[in-house]
Amino acid sequence: MSPTRTRWRLGLTATALLVASTVVPGSANAVADDVTDYAISVGPKGSGAKIDDTMYGVFFEDINRAADGGLYAELVQNRSFEYSTADNTSYTPLTSWTVSGTAQAASDDGRLNARNRTYLSLGADSSVTNSGYNTGISVESGKVYDFSVWARADAAAPLTVTLRDSAGTLAEGRQVTARGGWAKYRAKFTATRTSTTGRLTVAAGAPVALDMISLLPRDTYKGHGLRKDLAEKIAALHPGFVRFPGGCLVNTGSMQGYDEASGYQRKRSYQWKDTIGPVEQRATNSNFWGYNQSYGLGYYEYFQFAEDIGAMPLPVVPALVTGCGQNKATDDDALLKRHIQDTLDLIEFANGPVTSEWGKKRARMGHPKPFHLTHLEVGNEENLPDAFFARFQQFCAAIAAKYPGIKVISNAGPDDSGTTFDTAWKLNKDANVDMVDEHYYNSPQWFLQNNDRYDSYDRNGPKVFLGEYASGGNTFKNALSEAAYMTGLERNADVVKLASYAPLLANEDSVQWRPDMIWFNNHASWGSADYEVQKLFMSNVGDRVVPSTATGTPSLSAPIAGAVGLSTWATTAAYDDVKVTGADGTTLLSDDFSGDASRWTHTGSGSWSVQDGQYVQSDEAATNTMVQAGDPAWHDYDLHVKATKKSGKEGFLVAFGVKDTGNYYWWNLGGWNNTTSAVEQAVDGGKSTLISKAGTIETGKAYDIDIKVRGRQVTLYLDGQEWGSFTDDKPAEPFRQVVTRDAKTGDLIVKVVNAQSADARTAIDLGGAKVASTARVTTLEAAPDAVNSETATAVAPVKSTFAGVADTFTYTFPANSVTFLRIKRR
Repeated sequence: MSPTRTRWRLGLTATALLVASTVVPGSANAVADDVTDYAISVGPKGSGAKIDDTMYGVFFEDINRAADGGLYAELVQNRSFEYSTADNTSYTPLTSWTVSGTAQAASDDGRLNARNRTYLSLGADSSVTNSGYNTGISVESGKVYDFSVWARADAAAPLTVTLRDSAGTLAEGRQVTARGGWAKYRAKFTATRTSTTGRLTVAAGAPVALDMISLLPRDTYKGHGLRKDLAEKIAALHPGFVRFPGGCLVNTGSMQGYDEASGYQRKRSYQWKDTIGPVEQRATNSNFWGYNQSYGLGYYEYFQFAEDIGAMPLPVVPALVTGCGQNKATDDDALLKRHIQDTLDLIEFANGPVTSEWGKKRARMGHPKPFHLTHLEVGNEENLPDAFFARFQQFCAAIAAKYPGIKVISNAGPDDSGTTFDTAWKLNKDANVDMVDEHYYNSPQWFLQNNDRYDSYDRNGPKVFLGEYASGGNTFKNALSEAAYMTGLERNADVVKLASYAPLLANEDSVQWRPDMIWFNNHASWGSADYEVQKLFMSNVGDRVVPSTATGTPSLSAPIAGAVGLSTWATTAAYDDVKVTGADGTTLLSDDFSGDASRWTHTGSGSWSVQDGQYVQSDEAATNTMVQAGDPAWHDYDLHVKATKKSGKEGFLVAFGVKDTGNYYWWNLGGWNNTTSAVEQAVDGGKSTLISKAGTIETGKAYDIDIKVRGRQVTLYLDGQEWGSFTDDKPAEPFRQVVTRDAKTGDLIVKVVNAQSADARTAIDLGGAKVASTARVTTLEAAPDAVNSETATAVAPVKSTFAGVADTFTYTFPANSVTFLRIKRR
């Protein structure tokens, strides 16, 4: 995970024939306003790519409170009083607690243990109450909840524990008596009614020290401490693998340990040894996404969960090069060697016999059998490919020497293209690594345009792990574009061996990233439209691609058209001497801001004003501060701007082809924390990168920016030198398909995505295959802007049968739909 970043009615011909299954020349004449004709031809005697059982999986990162308050079933927030300003500037050790009487967070030598740094000193006749997550502690009538607390008291200290909401008691209260040194005390609650606004109170009759106050539902997924409804939704996907624990959690912050030598550093990379053993002895850590992570959900639980849902575990370890905007290589050979050894120990923890050091620790936690680890990833989205790869190779060498059967996965940085991507891929190819992890978050249009991305990849080079991707929203339109793209992933399953949508989970009250596959609060969960697409593909993968072809869409022909714009992102900047000139030399716009800025319309955030003959955006915290001028019908023009960064984290943005607030192009100079410049295209609010290069913007320097737009080609100049160019002419093909064969059943699975507002009447030729006359059909069909919510499931699978199957037959795929036909072979 990295921080920052027109439908077509078909007419004539399509694109080139590709291996296995793609779009070919053909005719698709619209015979009515709401119907378009297509043809699909299947070659059942041919053999396409083999699809591994692990093709599709899930990526779990503790973002959007996916762990504490999410998949980890603990109901008490900040149970160990470890919240700190290091996690979030608003946090204190008593965040989520209210005190009646006297209570003080303490961090002296009387603590529970060295890694559990803070505890609560509660006075006599005093109490503390926990507010849980979201609206409170959620309980269900008749369900059992296990309470526990670690306590220390010089004299007998009676503790009264109650569970209530504003309407009264939720369960019969319990009493325990603490005395002597630190010890764990337990009680059981049975909820007498259902509530989502509960509060847990611990009251003391005498002075007492408290830590690790816990309330866990007894009914967890397979009894392993995970929230049942969330785990069941993930299990229902039938994922082939679980990638964990990140993401930006892995490669940000200090690489030091949580110990005295580092001063108990809180902002650390996720290090697996911190997360195993008894929960009261596990470290705590600042979460990159702005809150605390307790590590109650740790490596043992991840491995256990993967096993419980029948998925391959795929852990990610830090490579000692930070990413996600931090971009620093750690030059400490001893520390690097320690992390390499930690990785070898991780493999032993997962696979080693109970007689080994780390296999014994696994067994003591309750799992004597190995977890069968086969794949491991080193690093995540490093923006310094040379520094990363030098360290990656040392990990590889050490792992290969001791565990030659483990596949070690590299990565290609945070984007789908650009200098970092190209450099990383060259390094990976030259070293013939096993697999390369690609990440990208782009617009629906990009996913419809790039179905052929992997058609041209080297079949003999490193394999691809598409570890993170999403189309920038949770509407059905987003899910349709992803489904269309997934047909290309399957067609290229000999290259793309693993793929996972990201992120997996989001608490609706704590969202750092959108979109997300599964949403939840403290009492309910629901799958997005994207979840339904992922579930449909994962449940109907097949074992081998069957070659097939289909008719498709003509290429784009209209020129790039639109007004011009200026913007900033977490930066203040000044603009001057804006001039737009038509291809014939006509001046369309000229503004030196010697007067006012009346020709500019402010459509974004921020604060704009004319100052000393410049147009200045002065709010350093504001993002996407767009102002625009001109005619949306302009095309074939030259844009000149003089831009100066005044302060802030990034550079400035110059827009062209501006149709409205959600549809435009902009040249983002000094973006991504002033590390990269790129041209991004926004379509209906979703952005994708068209061209990017590493680079920074100097504060106080005036830059001359020139953009030449001709047809669908754009050339960009920085201070008179050509910076780059691109041609945006790929069709956003709305009709995509792939056919696979299920080896176990013999079924042909015809998978068709129709991401347009017209039905697709399709002639299907099965190439002489002997088939049954009836197909089992699963359809996802909804309006493009449909979304699923807690109370309404607008996008849901509908199952039916189709009795008209023959060697050649016609099937009409509904507008805005994903359809799977399972056809039995005879």
